[in-house]
Amino acid sequence: MTIDNATDKSTGGSCRIRPFTFAVRATADRPLIMGVVNVTPDSFSDGGQHATRAAAIAHGMRLAAEGADVLDIGGESTRPGAAPVPLDEELRRVLPVVKALAAAGHCISIDTRRARVMREAVAAGAQIINDVSALDGDVESLAAAAQSGAAVILMHMQGDPFTMQANPSYGDVVADVANFLRRRVAACRAAGIALERVCVDPGIGFGKNVAHNLALLRHLPRLRQTEVALLVGASRKSFIARLSRGEPAEQRLPGSIAVALHAAERGADLLRVHDVAATIQALDVWRGLRQPE
Repeated sequence: MTIDNATDKSTGGSCRIRPFTFAVRATADRPLIMGVVNVTPDSFSDGGQHATRAAAIAHGMRLAAEGADVLDIGGESTRPGAAPVPLDEELRRVLPVVKALAAAGHCISIDTRRARVMREAVAAGAQIINDVSALDGDVESLAAAAQSGAAVILMHMQGDPFTMQANPSYGDVVADVANFLRRRVAACRAAGIALERVCVDPGIGFGKNVAHNLALLRHLPRLRQTEVALLVGASRKSFIARLSRGEPAEQRLPGSIAVALHAAERGADLLRVHDVAATIQALDVWRGLRQPE
């Protein structure tokens, strides 16, 4: 996988970003790594550790130094049972962090369901819009994304964060998710978003039980949409603990790495992770083992 995320800083301090594109190709290289920066007090994985502006910026800089290709900045928790935060609060949380990390030259993704946050974050330097509702949760999102010139990540979620884990059910989870993603890719194309700027995400843990998550991970090649990238975000998710010994989120690194290697083996182009350095080390060894003698 290759990326184009060149930065133009010729405008005297403001960071103007050229469009980011995903170029998917058969490669022996590792997937791109997206590091998670939660500017929230209640995310399931880090529970407010980076909720202040200074802490979030420092964390993003640390993840970039560890090798993250993209920093995914979110100001609203989408953990199971989470309620929406006010729009102004989400903007207050994320915009200074986006601006600071983009100005430092890092590739920024904004994790949001709201069109206004998308617009303002891209204006502040974000190159990617990562939407858990696949640009379908806000009536203005699809147009906002198309007009912004940003790349987009379309995730599948059954229901919404507050209700999604109540009783998720599917006829055929792999087919249902693949068909949903196909429709959203088509909507992006119709809106004028070039396919090289589109990525899909099956939404591990978003309206899925353990069996659903396992089925999706086992059949990742069936979820790949023609000419678009594939992201897997399973880091520290609760299904890892359910397959193991019920460990809390901060003790799920080994299981997260196991899923990351599995996803890389099955063609994932991006991995969204909390533990960047450890994941990259595991992938580098995995890549070395795959090289011919």
